[in-house]
Amino acid sequence: MNYLAHFGLREPPFGITPDTTYFYCCRGSQEALNTLLVAIANGDGFVKVTGEVGAGKTLLCRKLLATLDESWVTCYVPNPSFEPRTLMLAIAEELELPVEAGVDQHHLLRSITKALLDMARLRKRVLVIIDESQSMALETLEALRLLTNLETEKRKLLQVVLFGQPELDRKLSSPSIRQLRQRILFEHRLEGLAEEEVAAYVAHRLAVAGHAGAPLLSASARRTLHRASRGLPRLINILMHKALLLAYGEGATAVARRHLQGAIADTPSASRPRPWWWLLPRAA
Repeated sequence: MNYLAHFGLREPPFGITPDTTYFYCCRGSQEALNTLLVAIANGDGFVKVTGEVGAGKTLLCRKLLATLDESWVTCYVPNPSFEPRTLMLAIAEELELPVEAGVDQHHLLRSITKALLDMARLRKRVLVIIDESQSMALETLEALRLLTNLETEKRKLLQVVLFGQPELDRKLSSPSIRQLRQRILFEHRLEGLAEEEVAAYVAHRLAVAGHAGAPLLSASARRTLHRASRGLPRLINILMHKALLLAYGEGATAVARRHLQGAIADTPSASRPRPWWWLLPRAA
């Protein structure tokens, strides 16, 4: 990428692919990770993490997976928008179970149950992590709840972490899955970064990518970035990448407000400042 050498970078610092190397421990993400680790250590059946698009849910999910030790067996389902039997097939595949073609749901459940019991005997704990869970059908969510009914006298054989957009909360309010909602004992909502966190987040990613010079973001640029991105990490990354390109094109050594304004104009999902006349009193 053209601007890397110009800004003293080894690699692009603002990619949108989740990379745990760039995980930034701000207050919200650290609280979410702590909540997840405490909840699964307690053996609770369901844990839920919600946040807007671009709030960092998938990166948090990857960080959780990277944090777990060898006593855990994990099943990661990135796109669960399918019917109950397909969900069970996905879990069986993640558990590396041999499944015959055309197996019915009853025998599939028996195979999963036997595998979970075998893992419990080996003192292994099984965690199913489902990303984008707001896309799950109600009957698939209910099938997932039934899977968590499997337990020994001591603990659940299967624990579940649901990552989803705020639409997940509306889906969980359905009376048909109220039993699942009652089993969610731990939950966390990922919010956007505060303005001071945005500057630290940008500096962190630049440092990981190799930048060792003076800060690249002016105070006015930081405020503009925070307003436009609403503190959402994915939008911050998109805007900073475009702003760095614009700064490089001018030969500038830092990102100014005008560079971010150009990036905002090129990003439909960015928030734009309201015009001055918005503040005028409205006629009754």
